[in-house]
Amino acid sequence: MPTLTSKWRYLIMLLGVQLIVMALLSRETYQKRVTYFFRIFRKLDVLSGVSGSGTAHGSNHTGADVYANLSQLALLSRSEDMRYCPNTSPLLSGPIHVSFPSGLTLAQVERKNPLVVRGGRYRPPDCEARHRTAIIIPHRNREKHLKFLLYYLHPFLQRQQLSYGIYVIHQAGNYTFNRAKLMNIGFREAMREMDWDCLFFHDVDLIPEDDRNTYTCDKNPKHAAIAMDKFGYKLPYKAYFGGVSALSPLHYLKMNGFPNNYWGWGGEDDDIGIRVSLAGMSISRPSLRIGRYKMIKHKLDEGNEVNPKRFSLLAKTQQTWKSDGMHSVEYELLSREYLPLYTNITVNIGTERGLRPLTPKPKAKERAENRPGR
Repeated sequence: MPTLTSKWRYLIMLLGVQLIVMALLSRETYQKRVTYFFRIFRKLDVLSGVSGSGTAHGSNHTGADVYANLSQLALLSRSEDMRYCPNTSPLLSGPIHVSFPSGLTLAQVERKNPLVVRGGRYRPPDCEARHRTAIIIPHRNREKHLKFLLYYLHPFLQRQQLSYGIYVIHQAGNYTFNRAKLMNIGFREAMREMDWDCLFFHDVDLIPEDDRNTYTCDKNPKHAAIAMDKFGYKLPYKAYFGGVSALSPLHYLKMNGFPNNYWGWGGEDDDIGIRVSLAGMSISRPSLRIGRYKMIKHKLDEGNEVNPKRFSLLAKTQQTWKSDGMHSVEYELLSREYLPLYTNITVNIGTERGLRPLTPKPKAKERAENRPGR
């Protein structure tokens, strides 16, 4: 029969085992709770578009692959009795992972977008799109940037179930760049081809980082690129209207389009913002966590130096906006090519001294066999 001392010994051992078991259970519960809360915080970070620490310019390393789940669309077929796409696309995933891999080619982008037809046109294979959006990209010597934009923009727009077309308005020659004039030309040439209900004027070096930033027009002109990594994902100032903006044809006509007299870098975005106000409209914007864009780093290239006249031109916008715009734009159409991923429109826009044709003057060409369509 055990003695009193041995009973206490057994009791102490039993209590010790119980304490060890409780500690282990408590530790496991603690770890589960910690893991649970970390998952919540990670999910909140993704939803708010907050990047991980230590990333340059807040670059997005937590988002989804922009091509995820799109491969199944190629297996779908269109029917004559097709219903409209839902108001909110079920393909949206939110934040998108953006990086710039070396060696990317347009051929690779083409292979990843089998439903895009010649001219950079697309429509959903399983439903009738509710919106028709044209993307206007002013371009001059930015081929490297263009292929990255096309890599991300095509699946980005497909996720939103839009009927869309991409137009690259290429300025010929080595004259000073005129971004706003190229956008005027893009509007005119795109509307000649199709009755688009929305036009997005898109810088070639800006990549959208959240597919909930829908490329459709609002009741008022929309500034989509509200939060660029260049500006710390904040709006640099209240009247800013640069980077990526959206106008319906009615908006565009009401404000007489864009100015034609800004040669070089700077000023035209602010002029356009002033025109919106002068035409009796206001600017709409997505939220900061959705209207996020990553800029492809680059320096000002030759022919796009800072415009020294930008401030004096801005001071005269109230007097010039009705006379200088879409009604007064002059250009020479050099070619229209329906390429696999976009429609390339090459134009001669002249210089500040006026429209001067290039020498020798190329013949305008339009390849009927390459027209977009299905």
